[in-house]
Amino acid sequence: MQLFGLSYSKVKFMRNSLVRIPFARYYSHTDNIVLGIETSCDDTGCAIINNNGCILGETLLSQNVTHLRYGGVNPLIARDLHRDNIELAVKGTLNKAQLSMKDIDAIAVTVKPGLLFSLQIGVKFAMHLSKIHNKPIIPIHHMEAHALAARICHNIDFPFLALLISGGHCLLTLVRGVDDFLLLGETLDNAPGEVLDKVARRMKLRNIPEYSQVSGGRAVELAAQKSINRDLFEFPVPLNKIRDCNFSFSGLKEAFLRHLFNKESEHYIQGDEIIPEVNDLCAGFQMAIAKHLVHRTERAVQFCEKNNYLPKTTKSIVVSGGVACNNFFFECLQSLQSIGCNVFRPPHTLCTDNGIMIAWNGIEKLKTGYIHTSFDLNEVDPVAPLGIDIKDKVIDANIHVKSTRLKNFL
Repeated sequence: MQLFGLSYSKVKFMRNSLVRIPFARYYSHTDNIVLGIETSCDDTGCAIINNNGCILGETLLSQNVTHLRYGGVNPLIARDLHRDNIELAVKGTLNKAQLSMKDIDAIAVTVKPGLLFSLQIGVKFAMHLSKIHNKPIIPIHHMEAHALAARICHNIDFPFLALLISGGHCLLTLVRGVDDFLLLGETLDNAPGEVLDKVARRMKLRNIPEYSQVSGGRAVELAAQKSINRDLFEFPVPLNKIRDCNFSFSGLKEAFLRHLFNKESEHYIQGDEIIPEVNDLCAGFQMAIAKHLVHRTERAVQFCEKNNYLPKTTKSIVVSGGVACNNFFFECLQSLQSIGCNVFRPPHTLCTDNGIMIAWNGIEKLKTGYIHTSFDLNEVDPVAPLGIDIKDKVIDANIHVKSTRLKNFL
């Protein structure tokens, strides 16, 4: 690829150059430059970052509109689209950065967890680039990258608590270092993004023109904003008597289906018709998820305090993952400021899957002296745990937390 003149930029470029943040010093040749590749699900992402967190170039090719027709991500179609897009994404990113592969110090690529076929496309292409250009590969855990993404934009010191919520995951982890994680809790069944997509499909929100081109979770959030009575539908608080930090959303989904069935019967709904109370149902369901997230996160904070895992002064909580884009959830989690927590999240463009967080994770690892001498496809793992599992210790702590915090906050 032709080498364009090296750009000494003093700005951090976010997606589509919508956000520009000035940096204190110029880019220099002494910095590591990492190319990140992300293909864990349905977005083909690529980015180039230097040591300062300066985003030199980025490309994201989304498959969202295609998969909306199927009501969810189709793994085989996702694989084929990644195959079509991966070279375009990498070349496009290099062009935007005005760099060539000889300027790249390492290639960071998502190897776990995710859809197996999607992961393999990104990893194989990274191996191809590594072989041709003699560049080391840094394997990246997708959820670790989500947890660390906020450190690009915010001054967040270790240790901190991270709540990672997306279409495939919901977990609480204590982040003690770049590759030092303690798993406090995870979902026992469905992930919140998956549930939101399913209820949106069941309510037929896609038949409403303004929601036809957005994800199910975003459609629920937008519809909830139009609610005139968000207390119309009652939902249980999941796992209310279970004193751990795990999550469960299947009971909420069942309660939602009962409410919807009752209203459809009451209004004699047929075919593509939508119940009149759809906005209120979205608001009630969204509130139930928010209560569950806050309840379990507060227990995680208390557990960490009890074991001296977090500083006694200011405690940091990072909320990341695709579902973290939901402003209502984030505002509810900010209620934890009342117990001494600062709640952060990356910009929306860094909450969803992207190459920036993968490249940044590579930078973070290089700063710790990370060296990876060999790599092969056996490192690809579609189902990979995050860190050291200490969920049993949370249970043994038997911490009681009231589930009424949001009544005073909202």
